[in-house]
Amino acid sequence: MDDRLERFLRIKLREAGKKYAKTRESADRQMKEAKEAYRNAHDAVLADLPQDEHGRAKIVCRRHVERRAVRLDTEGRPACFDAEHPACDGCVEDIRERTIETW
Repeated sequence: MDDRLERFLRIKLREAGKKYAKTRESADRQMKEAKEAYRNAHDAVLADLPQDEHGRAKIVCRRHVERRAVRLDTEGRPACFDAEHPACDGCVEDIRERTIETW
């Protein structure tokens, strides 16, 4: 292979590698920021709700009309959430809007 061609290819490959590394770093940073924002939003929802000594949200279940201390998942849904039940959907909406009945 000609020395000029070899040097040209080496330079171009090095440039491509640097661009890849920079893009990867940027994507990793954006992912980390998005996860942090998501965690903060979840923590904010939980912080607005009364909690028991184990850090569970103290809510009144709309489906069973009873007091419950439940953990919220990362999407702000209680552990007893049933996606097919309309009362559960309403409960999650109330949690997000901070209008859920608590005790």
